[in-house]
Amino acid sequence: MTETPAAPAAQTAGGPSADRPHFGFEVGRRLETGGRTGTITTPHGQIRTPAFIPVGTKGTVKAVRPDEMAELGAQALLANAYHLYLQPGADLIDEAGGLGAFMNWPGPTFTDSGGFQVMSLGAGFKKVISMEATGAVGSDDAVAPGKERRSFVDEDGVDFRSHLDGTVHRFTPEVSMRVQHELGADIMFAFDELTTLMNSRGYQEESLERTRRWAIRCVAEHERLTRERAHRPYQALFGVLQGAQYEDLRRKAARDLGAMDFDGFGIGGALEKENLGTIVGWVCEELPEAKPRHLLGISEPDDLFTAIRAGADTFDCVSPSRVARNAAVYTRDGRFNLSAAAHRRNFGPIDPECDCYTCQHYSRAYLRHLYKAKEMLFSTLCTIHNERFTVSLVDRIRAAMEAGDLDALEAETLGRYYAQKTVRS
Repeated sequence: MTETPAAPAAQTAGGPSADRPHFGFEVGRRLETGGRTGTITTPHGQIRTPAFIPVGTKGTVKAVRPDEMAELGAQALLANAYHLYLQPGADLIDEAGGLGAFMNWPGPTFTDSGGFQVMSLGAGFKKVISMEATGAVGSDDAVAPGKERRSFVDEDGVDFRSHLDGTVHRFTPEVSMRVQHELGADIMFAFDELTTLMNSRGYQEESLERTRRWAIRCVAEHERLTRERAHRPYQALFGVLQGAQYEDLRRKAARDLGAMDFDGFGIGGALEKENLGTIVGWVCEELPEAKPRHLLGISEPDDLFTAIRAGADTFDCVSPSRVARNAAVYTRDGRFNLSAAAHRRNFGPIDPECDCYTCQHYSRAYLRHLYKAKEMLFSTLCTIHNERFTVSLVDRIRAAMEAGDLDALEAETLGRYYAQKTVRS
């Protein structure tokens, strides 16, 4: 892999403007592969990119206080419009002054459109990159094994049943925009239709066109609500690119949405891990250089290096906090499970090279005790560690890009992290 010298890039046209004050994006240094560093400016502060954005689904990163997230290095947090719409309600959060004020997080915030949850929960799929279903590829009504379909798509929007109480709700592009405006995040996403790898080529084409039409409606409603809510800080709107694993569909989505008045772009949809870098590369070749690109749903070290080299700027994923609550922790020498008996009398930290609060103050033996005793503190301490691991890895990638040392960092990081897996295989 060849890198360009770490020289400053020319200023882009992506800085704050009169009609979009306090929001913009400036590219810093570029790699020959398409990756770049940069800075996103928002009303609540700047995000140096590449950056990992921890997920606080319901207005909190589970078990961790906002000040603890700031201390471990998180630059921004992402919450979920679907969940907050159902509970406690976007209007309540609006009345509280917006998501950041409601959750006591002073930095930048993201909200997704709710489209992923409406579709994935509706079909019973878990939140993973590649969503697999039973049955043959080409099924246009794919549902996860043993699950009942709870969402139904038409041209205007989606009807869905709440996973909380079974009540029926409807999301349209206009509803998603209203909900996200009320939530008040600095960056929000257009409403899109999520497909799976099980859907036929024909349905992927139909869905992509529907997402394009929904994107037009999102832009129009966003502009209307921005004028109506001029008393609130400007909220950036990112378009979401679908197209599964088809190059022509991914490139078409990037060209179509790239021509619209979006502030940035989200790269979404189900895809297979081995095609991640290729797909990110396709869309980044088509997208405007001066606008940021957010890749939805990745956090594994190899995926981060791959996506950053291909041109993605920010990332989010629930995995670091989710696996932490189940005793899985990351280290520079790979991931392991604290519940194993081998850690019962290990009085060293999770990772002696980690600077997080947990590793500086607690032993594996104590953490394993908390897990076995079902103490809530376990989730807090392990989530702090896993989020710090992921945030700091992307920070080190960004620093290496600026210094021209990315090749060396990638070889050392992935060589150590996946060494045990290589030995076992």
